[in-house]
Formats: sequence, C-alpha cells, structure tokens
Amino acid sequence: MAADSMEIDDSLYSRQRYVLGDSAMQQMAQSSVFLSGMGGLGVEIAKNIVLAGVKAVTLHDTKQCETCNLGSNFFIRQQDVLSQRKRVEAVLPRVAELNPYVHVDMSSSTLDDSTDLSFLRRYQCVILTEARLSLQKRVNEFCHSQQPPIRFIGCDAYGICVRVFCDFGDDFEVLDPTGEEPKEIFIQSVTRDNPGVVTCMDNRTHGLQTGQSVLFREVNGMEELNGTARQVSVLTPHSFAIGDTSHLQPYAHGGFFVLVKTPKTISFETMERQLCDPQLLIPDCSKPEAPLQIHAAMLALDAFQEQQGRLPNIGCLQDAEDMVKLTEEVNAKLRNKAPVNAELVRCLSRTAGGALPPLTAATGGLASQEVLKALTGKFTPLQQWFYLDAIEVVRPLQSLSAEEFAPRGDRYDGLRACIGESMCLELHKLRVFMVGCGAIGCEMLKNFALLGVGLAKSSGEVCITDPDLIEKSNLNRQFLFRPHHIQKPKSTTAATATLEINPELQVDSRLDKVCPATESIYSDSFYDRLHLVVTALDNVEARRYVDSRSVSSQKPLLDSGTMGTKGHTEIIVPNLTESYNSHRDPPEEEIPFCTLKSFPAVIEHTIQWARDKFESSFSHKPSIYNLFWQTHSSAEAVLQRMQARESLEGAFQVVKLLSKRPSQWEHCVTLARLKFDKYFKRKALQLLHSFPLDTRLKDGSLFWQSPKRPPSPIEFDLKDPLHLSFVVSAARLFAGLYSIPYSEKDLTEEAVHRILSDVQIPQYQPSEKLIETDEAAKKPDQAKLSLSSEEERLAITQLEGAIAAKVTPGKLWMTPQQFEKDDDSNGHMDFVASASALRASMYSIEAADRLKTKRIAGKIIPAIATATAAVAGLVALELIKVVGGYEFESFKNCFFNLAIPVVVFTETAAVKRTHIRDNISFSIWDRWTVHGHEDFTLSDFMNAVREKYGIEPTMVVHGVKMLYVPVMPGHSKRLKLTMHKLIKPSAERRYVDLTVSFAPEADDDEDLPGPPVRYHFSRDDADEMP
Repeated sequence: MAADSMEIDDSLYSRQRYVLGDSAMQQMAQSSVFLSGMGGLGVEIAKNIVLAGVKAVTLHDTKQCETCNLGSNFFIRQQDVLSQRKRVEAVLPRVAELNPYVHVDMSSSTLDDSTDLSFLRRYQCVILTEARLSLQKRVNEFCHSQQPPIRFIGCDAYGICVRVFCDFGDDFEVLDPTGEEPKEIFIQSVTRDNPGVVTCMDNRTHGLQTGQSVLFREVNGMEELNGTARQVSVLTPHSFAIGDTSHLQPYAHGGFFVLVKTPKTISFETMERQLCDPQLLIPDCSKPEAPLQIHAAMLALDAFQEQQGRLPNIGCLQDAEDMVKLTEEVNAKLRNKAPVNAELVRCLSRTAGGALPPLTAATGGLASQEVLKALTGKFTPLQQWFYLDAIEVVRPLQSLSAEEFAPRGDRYDGLRACIGESMCLELHKLRVFMVGCGAIGCEMLKNFALLGVGLAKSSGEVCITDPDLIEKSNLNRQFLFRPHHIQKPKSTTAATATLEINPELQVDSRLDKVCPATESIYSDSFYDRLHLVVTALDNVEARRYVDSRSVSSQKPLLDSGTMGTKGHTEIIVPNLTESYNSHRDPPEEEIPFCTLKSFPAVIEHTIQWARDKFESSFSHKPSIYNLFWQTHSSAEAVLQRMQARESLEGAFQVVKLLSKRPSQWEHCVTLARLKFDKYFKRKALQLLHSFPLDTRLKDGSLFWQSPKRPPSPIEFDLKDPLHLSFVVSAARLFAGLYSIPYSEKDLTEEAVHRILSDVQIPQYQPSEKLIETDEAAKKPDQAKLSLSSEEERLAITQLEGAIAAKVTPGKLWMTPQQFEKDDDSNGHMDFVASASALRASMYSIEAADRLKTKRIAGKIIPAIATATAAVAGLVALELIKVVGGYEFESFKNCFFNLAIPVVVFTETAAVKRTHIRDNISFSIWDRWTVHGHEDFTLSDFMNAVREKYGIEPTMVVHGVKMLYVPVMPGHSKRLKLTMHKLIKPSAERRYVDLTVSFAPEADDDEDLPGPPVRYHFSRDDADEMP
C-alpha cells in the first residue's frame, strides 16, 4: 500500500481489512515506526508490523550475530554468525521481503543515555526492546513531551518473564474501542412513558451497556425517534430505557436500533510515573497477584543490571539471593504491593540470560497489536503494563543440577538456560503431526524450529500436511511464503522455509486432507509412532475428526484458532483432560428459508440469497444436469421413458435446462436480462399480488410490518451501473457454463444495449402459487417434487423440441462454476454483489459495500498476523509441558482478544469419569478390547465382555447399525451368528469399535453406557486400520 496512493491491495490485505477497516489501514500506510533491538522479541514485532502494512520501519541494533541467536531469532542464519554480520544487517533483507509496500531501513548507531533523541521526531511510534530501563525512561519522556506525542512502547523478555509497557500520550483518541460490527436489532415495542422502555423482538439480547447510545430507524408511529441517537439505561438483557418518550406519538410497529460507536479519549502516564503505581492487565485469575510480583521482580532485574553491568549468572545461587533482596527493596517502594514471590524471583534470576521462543512469540503478537493501535486509534490500547510468566514450565525443573542449564555453545543455549538439557533432548526426539500449514501452521513451524522439535539426528520428525496451494491473500499472515511461492503447495513450501530457520529438523511434508477417506494413510500405525498432534485448522468439522483420532490413539492434541483479534488455545492430554469433542458450540443460527426466499429484513439476508442463487444456478443445477446425462444414455431414451409415464428424478429440471440452452453470447445476455426481470420485478409483483399492502393477519395486525418489508418492483435501466453489472456478470457465468466464447468488447454497455434492444420481455401474469411464510419450513428438494400432468406434458414437448433441433453429446454437458471470491476477473463477486444490492434496493434495505458482501458471501474469517503469532506461541509453551509429562494443574487454556485487550488463562477441563457400577467406571480415554476369530459369535462376544469386565452387555451397536437389541424382533437369533457375518468387514479391516450398553442395577432404570469396545477380528491383528 504505497503512501502516495491510498488504494488498498485487497488481493494481499483482504483478511486483515476485515479486522482493521480501511481507515485504519490507510492511517498505517502513512506511519513510520522506529524499532530497536533485533533479538527474538524485536524480530517478532518487526515481522508482524511489516506484514500489517505500515509505511516505513527503521530497524535498530548494535550487536553482532552469535550462535545463541539462532535459537531465538528466526531471521538469523548460521552463515550470518560465521561471517560475523551485525544482527540488523542479517535481519533487514528478510524482514523487507515480507511486504513490498513497506519501506524497511536500518540503523546501527549508538542509542544510549547521551544520544540526541531529536531524530525520533520523524516517527509516529517508537518501540524499544533489549533496552536498559534508564534508556526506556529517557526515550519515553522525550516521546511523551512531543506535540503530538510519539507513541512509545517498551518490551522486555527475560527467560520466563515478559513485560510490555505503553504510553500514547495525555490525550489519545480511540476511534473504535472494540472493532465489533454493530448489529441491527428489531424492536418489539417502545413504551410512551418517562422513561420510555424499548423491548427487543423475539427476546433477542441487545448486548448494550448503560451509557451507550443507539440510533433508531424505520420506527412506525413514534416516528420522531427515527434518525435520533438516544443514550440507554439497561433494564434487562432484552430491554432498556431511552429517556422521556411521553410527548412522542404512540409506537405502532416496526423499526430497529443500532449501537452508535463513540470515540473515547485515554490519558497515559510516563513510565517514570507508572513504576511505583502501575496500571496492570491481569491475565490469570488463578494468580491475580502475579503481574505485580513480576513487576517488582523485573524492576529488581533492571536494578541488578545497573549495579552489576550484567544479567544474573545461570545457576548462581548468590545472584538469585541478591535478586530476592533487590525485589524486596523494590517492592517496599511500590504504592500497591503484593507479597514477594521468592520462587518466581529465583526462577527469573536463573533464566534471565535465556530465552523461551514461544513466550517471546506470544508477547510479540500482543505488542505488535499495540503498535497498530498506536498508529490508528483502532481498538482499546493496553493500560499500561502487561506481564506474563511461564513459571509452570520451569517449576518442575528446579531440582535439576546447575549443569543441566549450562551453555554448550550451540543454538539451544538460550532455551537450555530455561528448561535444561534433558528437556531439550526430549524436544529433539519428538515426533509431531501437524494438520494444516496456513497462518497458525507457519507460526507453529517457526516455534518448532527455534525449540529444536523433531531433529533428524535424534530420530525426531515433524510431519505436516495441507492440500491447499498458496494464494496471494495468504502472504499477509503466512510469513513463510513469498510472492514467488503463489500456486505452490503450502506444506512443501513451508517445510523448505522451516529448514532455513533450523536445518537440523526432519520435516515430512504431505498434501493429503486428514479425513475418513485417508485413514489408509493416516492409519493407527501412523498415529502409534507419534508423540503428539497439533491442529492448525480453520474449521470445526476437521478439528472434531482429528480430535477423535487423537483420542482413539491416546495422543495429546494441541488445538488453537483465531478470528480477527481473538484467539483461543485448548490443550488435550490423555487421561487428564476432556477432549475437543467433549464440548459443542451452539449451532450457527440458520436464516429461515421463507426469509431468504421472500422476506429479507437485513443485508445479510440479501447477500446470502445472492450467494445461494449463484450456487443453485451455476453450480448445483449444472452438476445435477451432468449426473443425469451420465446415468441416461440419450435424450431419445429419456423421451421414451417420459412418454411411458416413468418417473425420472430430476428430469423436469434437466429438460428445462436443455431446452433453454444458449448457443451464443447474445443468448447468454438475453437469459441474464430475463433473470433480472424474474428476480427483481416479477418476484415483487407476485408478493404484492399474494399479500397486498393492507393484508392483515388473524390477530388484526398488518402482514407487512417489521421485520417483513414490502418489496418494490425494479424497472430495468441499462444506464444504471448496477443493472448493467448484474446482466453482464450473469451473462458471463452462463457463457462459462456452456463454454460460449465472448470478447471484452461484448461486455461494453453499447454491445449489451444492442443485444437487449431486440429482447422481448413477456408480460407478467400473476400466479396463485402458495408463498411459504412459515419460518420453520425447510427448503423443498425440487428434484423430488411430484409433477402435475401439465408440467409433464410441458417437459415432453420441450424435450421433443430439443431433439428436433438435434441434441449433440456436447449439449449433454455443462461446466459447473465453483464460487471463487478472491479472483475479481471471473465475475463471481460481480454477480453476488450486484444481485444482493438490487434485492436490497427492492426491499428498501441499506446496501453493503463490495468488501462486506465478499466477507459474508465468501464466509471469510477475518485474520491478522498479530493474533496468529500470539496463539501459536501460547500453544508451543504448552507443548513443552506435554513433553515433560507435567501434572494437570500445570496446563493452561487461553482465550484472548487483543482488541480490548483481554487475555484470560484458565485451567483445562478435567476429564470426567462415568460410573457404571461399583468399581467400574470409564472416561473418554478408556477403551475395552475383545479379540475374536473367524467363528466368534455375537454370543461369544457378549460372554467375553462379561468375563473380562464383569458386567452384562444388553445392547451392541456398530455405527448406526443395531447388531443386538433384545426387544427388536428376530435379534435373539443373531446371538448364534458370527461377528464377521453381522459386521461384514472389508478385507483390510482389522477391528471395529462397538457401542455397548449394560444392564442397570434396578429393573426400571435405563441401560448404562460404556466405553467403546474394540473388537479385533483375529487374535494376532495389529491395529492397522479403523
């Protein structure tokens, strides 16, 4: 995004635009940033803000590349160390190639207590990492004193502790505190009172807070409210007061309200003033005192460095005790204090010279988001300190000898200082399976490389799979990819890039989807050799499947996901925690069929309708057409069967398509024009014929009242760009379906006008067809609807006409169009955007811009690199605990929203045990096994379960098939049948998992559930395939 042109490159930034919005993106594109310190934290921030698209970044650093940097800075290579390059020189070209729109330069000048700081005036934001506290305070005072203030951010990462400090000046304006899109909520009633009370329709929650303001629109009766903003006082989740309405007209019906976003001003204090009484974010409610304790400990570390000119030595007990004393001295001066946490201080002292790359990544993600807030005023900034520790990672390691943590002169020295040599070796031996190589996948691979996960020399391995190819929009977040990688596989490209960070890794990259169809590849033996599974997926269905395989194979699973600035992590450990499938999110609220078809109320309805029209006309129906002609040999044969009154599923639709099949571009334009008339004129006329404006319901209320909107027919006007866009885009799609060529000249207004001047539009004739108004009704399957005799005769006549005109084999094939939202040249989004906007106009709904239409129609998940980096870092921290075999209390799930900002750590959900009877219980991780043979009967199976587990089976089910249910007729005879005969396994199948219920202790109780019972078809079968 060049500064002289505010045009946003949507092909690159589309996912991020949905997070930040265009105004913030343009603000960033005019902003310059100074970033000092090219250690692990500095390079993480550099990566994220360059990907985001600021105008310019100056990278500052004075140090040389050292071997230990290879374990914390993913943009420093072994060759940089050997050639003794400066860190900033090594990092600069690799940061710069992340985004061609960002100018990246460097500085290696001295920055200390005597440096003239006037050079900072050309930057809008200054970030210091690896800087002494005295320098941070000096630079902060300078930035705060400028007019306007230069936004200042100080970040530090020392071993297991990190901090972020923000100061954006005395009066920092936040334009959009949350970034949430306000929803239109329909009104049930408004009382005429003091105060007037607004009640939401259908008991919908309004989500408002007292003091906020809402804007009213389309209210009937109390029309004085329309266009006015009223401050609310919340009464219940479904109602609120809006001040005096007693002097207004009585409320009649309809209307909706929407939250008015109001900017707010935040005042920041300098670091100097904040040190004694810090404003803190509390991320972990189980240890609310931790931020203050880390604050004191890190200030003591700053004092230690000032006094000694160095960091505490690894394993030095005297340094640790000096640190405890310093912390007590610092703590005594704090206005708001917590008890000194001596354990935390000693762990900080021991690890301060080391680095935990995942903790750095998580902190870098959060700090980068603060940079973007500083430049744009988008979202609520951090006030003013963020502290985080990873004491749970190192607490179980404190009894190890000092030798465990001593440096060995390799890339893992920083990590070793934190977790010890033994744990490093365990990470090296790890065999990990990661599903997905998108944004989270790239960030996870970076963490694996820095941690040394899966080294070839240790027989470790990282196996990754992703069937997708790289697209340009991926480059904004998936930092391992570059423009020359577009249309190459994600997994193989990511593997190569990961080996550049750490050549010692063993990476096996694959292109398979992980699903039931690939269980011969990702078989039980594949899972058996793994240590853990990581998901980097973007959909719930895939997560549920991978989770089920992980539970079945008793492997830990690390799951995470993001949506915009929000992120979550979930840690699943065998026999300790619940699994992903143990909880279910409420299903997405579906738009009722009748709402989509006839009664849209909000823009989302018209966008979904347009998307459905695309799917139906250009993908679904053509696919059915092709399938029909693959099943039926010829048009003549179909005609004979239709004349014999045979029922052929889908024949009516297929014959209709065949009879109207265009053969040249002019026909495509004509078809599109007829569609315009059908969708935007005839539909409205028919609705108003069926339900005139004065129609009333049985209770006397008007039919056409909110949320129902009466439509207005649209007369076609070629001079209207929207009308032309619909006709041209629809005609192009028809041409694609039927492989009809056209030129650019054919798409011009003149060419289209010439064709349409000869088109005869049939006169509208009202129909008495029933229009669905029941919101519970589902969409009927057109192919299965019974045809009237008139429709049958019409279909036969149409088919006879098509045969007479000669049906060539080419006419029995169409080319279905797969909706592709990111290719603006294909006309797909042109069709959806124009169709949605026209329907919105027809129903007097405010249209959405193309960007919003694309997000809803394409089901695009907003995404930004800051959240992705943070979530992957938090997951990788938990990976260390899993590898260490830590206790349940050590593991943490996390939810964050960097926009607000809020970070919440919680304990994982403990595994639940279900009691069957005394001394017999099971959890999701339990599985019983029975080994059979070729002649093993169902009766043998039930006896084997009773003898082995001490409880009587009463019911046996395989998938959806009931093998044995005593009350079912004929099931008692099945007891003599062999398991082979009942289950009918394929030749390669070695076992099945059966659902077995057990007899209750009391006769009138329900049957008791049990764990899955895995039945092996022979005694010596290995678990090869599910």
